[in-house]
Amino acid sequence: MNFTGERKQPEESKVKKYASITKYMVTELITFRPDQSISEVIQIILEKKISGAPVLNERRELVGIISEKDCLRVLIDEAYHDQHHSKKTVADYMTHEVATVSVNMDILDVANEFLNNHFRRFPVVENGILKGQVSRRDILKAAHDIKITTW
Repeated sequence: MNFTGERKQPEESKVKKYASITKYMVTELITFRPDQSISEVIQIILEKKISGAPVLNERRELVGIISEKDCLRVLIDEAYHDQHHSKKTVADYMTHEVATVSVNMDILDVANEFLNNHFRRFPVVENGILKGQVSRRDILKAAHDIKITTW
C-alpha cells in the first residue's frame, strides 16, 4: 500500500500566535553617549540603581552597551596601568558588539534567545535604531499573562 496523500497544513486560526515583544518592552530608558565621561556614567549607574544602559550615537543608533562589569575595568586600569579615569569616556569601556532583538519578534522568539545565552536583557531595535529594551523578567510577565488553557 502506498499512502502518499497530501498533508494538511494547519488552519491559520489554529496556529498559536504570541504577543509581540513591543507589548512588554520598556521604552523609557536611560541611555549614554560614546563621548560621555566614564566618571559621570558610573555616578548615574549608582544613583539610578541600574546595571547598565545602551550607548547611542547622535542618530539614536545603538553603538554599544555600558555595564557595571565594563565600568569595573576603570579600577583595573587605574591600579595596574596607571591610567586615571578622569579623561576616559564611555567609548573606552563599552561593549561594542551588542546582541539585540528585533521589534518584529514575539515573546516566544525572545524567550528562546534568553534560553540560549547568558544575557539578562536585550536592546530592541528596528533598522539599527533603539526602540526599547526587554528583560528576562518582561518575558516572564508575558508568560504569566498567557492563559493556562492556551498552553
